Amino acid sequence: MPIPGAAVAVAGCLPGVAAVTALALCADAVDRSVTAARTAHPLAAARAANPHTAARPPVVPRTVWLGQGAAPRKQPPPRYDDKVVAVFVHHTDSPNTYRCADAPRIIRDLYAGQTGARAWDDIGYNFLVDRCGTIYEGRAGGVDRPVTGAHTLGFNHRTAGIAAIGTFTAGAEVPRVMTEAIAALAAWKLGLSGTDPRAKVRLVSSNSQSRFAAGSTPTLPALAGHNDGYMTNCPGAALTARLPEIRELAARLQGRS
Repeated sequence: MPIPGAAVAVAGCLPGVAAVTALALCADAVDRSVTAARTAHPLAAARAANPHTAARPPVVPRTVWLGQGAAPRKQPPPRYDDKVVAVFVHHTDSPNTYRCADAPRIIRDLYAGQTGARAWDDIGYNFLVDRCGTIYEGRAGGVDRPVTGAHTLGFNHRTAGIAAIGTFTAGAEVPRVMTEAIAALAAWKLGLSGTDPRAKVRLVSSNSQSRFAAGSTPTLPALAGHNDGYMTNCPGAALTARLPEIRELAARLQGRS
């Protein structure tokens, strides 16, 4: 969705080839605090209970971008659901030609736009993924927990919002490392509830300004585009076209055939 105040970023490094399990960063992308966040979390207990639980991919904490100049503000307590049964994929509608080292600044600008002009209590997305495949924590509350976001009007409950940093309308290049990172993140979050990324799930609409009347229970993809739940072009035609392969990769990461 368009965000007022999004930064115009400069041309930068090209993403290299990286396996999903590595999610390699561009060499000049981020400082040591980002590198430290790459340590994978095995989720051994969850896997014992659910054979289709995927490994947690590396997630850079919000302190990395929030601590680099964001104006101090009182953060209200986060809200939680019981679990995450669907993820909605977005794009940020900001420039694509940025250096990955600039991703923290871009996220900070998105945060400033949403908490400033829009008067939201926090950034709406639960996670953001840059063009080098680096995953950032968005909304506060803990990446391991089912934090209620503000990303898809009518369908913020029991879902997570993943925003691809850039604009992915028709003809735009969608970096493979970005789609691999989205798949790894979706596999992990959906695996915690035992949800197959290729499945359909029933969600309750909370707002009639979505595609569905408030109180209705439409069946939507477990790994959906923003436009599945709301009248928008987000996440753009190019990224929307990649959702089927993202679903398939996420399912394989969960160990599903």
